Amino acid sequence: MRVLHIVTGLASGGAERQLQLLLRHLPPHQQCEVLALTNPGTVATALRAEGFTVHHLDMRGNRDLGALPRLVRLVRTGRYDLVHTHLYRAQLYGRLAARLAGVRAVVSTEHSLHAGVIEGRPVTRGVKGLYLAAERLGTTTVAVSRQVAQTLHAWGVPPSRVELIPNGIDAARFRRPEAERAAARRRLRAELGLPEGSWVVGGIGRLVPGKRFDVLLEALAGLDRSTRLVLIGEGPERAALERRAVELGVRERLVLTGERDDVPELLAALDVLAAPSTEETFGLGVLEGLAAGLPVRHSACPALDELPPSAAPQARRIPSDPTAYATSLRELRRLDDHTAGPLPHPPAVGHYDIVRVAADLGALYDRLARA
Repeated sequence: MRVLHIVTGLASGGAERQLQLLLRHLPPHQQCEVLALTNPGTVATALRAEGFTVHHLDMRGNRDLGALPRLVRLVRTGRYDLVHTHLYRAQLYGRLAARLAGVRAVVSTEHSLHAGVIEGRPVTRGVKGLYLAAERLGTTTVAVSRQVAQTLHAWGVPPSRVELIPNGIDAARFRRPEAERAAARRRLRAELGLPEGSWVVGGIGRLVPGKRFDVLLEALAGLDRSTRLVLIGEGPERAALERRAVELGVRERLVLTGERDDVPELLAALDVLAAPSTEETFGLGVLEGLAAGLPVRHSACPALDELPPSAAPQARRIPSDPTAYATSLRELRRLDDHTAGPLPHPPAVGHYDIVRVAADLGALYDRLARA
């Protein structure tokens, strides 16, 4: 089976990293290629290094209608059995191109949809209308959480067209012998310039307003001066966060790593993961923190909301407020035992293991291809 994944871009965001993980674990008889409409960033480089074919359409913007004929030709020439689209622009152009090219099985994963927000942008009447028109061109829409599925249903997408397949995490990559983890922790702390004995709070994600990393900066200002904040990711809010850190007098205690492809290793350098975003449709970073054996403080994680509290006892939900984060982190530090090592994997990590998730998606591909 030949499968083409069409994605808006391949920078190191959550949806892009999720696609990379899926491609590594889908059944071997499903031969996958990837097409980025624009911005073939670090994930494209990594996929090519792993042996995947990555196409780049070089689309100039949302209204670059001239890209559609090129996309149709590429899909038709590739003789794909199934097309799978990811993210809003790719969903609009990719579904239409697949239909015009004669592909019968067209899947789309909805990674980031709320009632009034899609991928961090307000949902206008026009955006919603285009979304629903494109959705009808597909075969199945995959929701990454029940929250997303419920939003799709509320928008009028029939339940029969929605398949619930959550995001996954590469649990095996986070399991490391304690001596190896300790060595990585020392090396990465030195690389990041973290003083010996510092207590390190971390955040994962694109530097965009919806992640609310400014909440962590303000909380940092109220914490002991030996506390450091490490933000793993890149994005348009970087300069604003740096300015705010200067205003708060904590710039020397903030570390911005930029895009990294060694997130599991970087997490070993942290003492706690904090996730103040209130706009999550899944909460991948929270699960990665749990897989790394960290205590987690978060404000939204639909993935955990769908499981009993016992599935992640080291995770605590708190309001997305600087005072709440400062108070919770201060309490956690008093309890922290640096000699105890990582916390054990909670049941939530096994539930969302990428091996299980990819098997479910592969079964969906096979079912649609036979229809």
